[in-house]
Amino acid sequence: MSLGKNILLVDDHLVVRKGVELILREDFSDANIYSTEDYEEAIEVIKVAKIDLILLDININGIENIKIMNRIKALQKDVKILVFSSHEEKQYGLRYMQAGADGYLNKFCSESIIISAVKEIFNKGIYCSTELKEKLSSKSRNKSASTSIHGLSNREFEIAQLLINGYGNLEISNKLEIQTSTVSTYKNRIFEKLSINNIVALADLFKENNL
Repeated sequence: MSLGKNILLVDDHLVVRKGVELILREDFSDANIYSTEDYEEAIEVIKVAKIDLILLDININGIENIKIMNRIKALQKDVKILVFSSHEEKQYGLRYMQAGADGYLNKFCSESIIISAVKEIFNKGIYCSTELKEKLSSKSRNKSASTSIHGLSNREFEIAQLLINGYGNLEISNKLEIQTSTVSTYKNRIFEKLSINNIVALADLFKENNL
């Protein structure tokens, strides 16, 4: 396939970037493929080159930065962002798309899925797996509960999952290396946002939304 597109790979692992580049060149022989290891380098590329698609690792050097997508689109509003992450799509795919991504791919997917996703982005402007399409459809039918959950920040979502899995405030504090008082603040904020008052209700809400 020859598109002459400009593609930017953003990932802090050289092996991943090189591997994805090799895969893409099989089908996108005329593409100009840029490669950066962090967000600041990516921003510099975006400032000087018109980019059609970014394959974006949302977690660089262990730090998740979901807001980087807004920053990118502020510079190039038409650029397509395909989040390329090791997080499970079931839990994070919808959240990333709501935050501005045009598609989501798990890093453990096959080469053929990577190619199919990129082609679909270029042809339709968006890529969704069958499972993610079902979640988006389900969200539209049950908008209130789903919107509330996916309105949690990434840290709130992470702590909510730990609470559901039986972790106490002290255990969460040790695991995430934050103060127990901070955990309590997050917990209260989660309950307030979801209009619940206990962990059983929290677990039920996540279960209802297949999380």
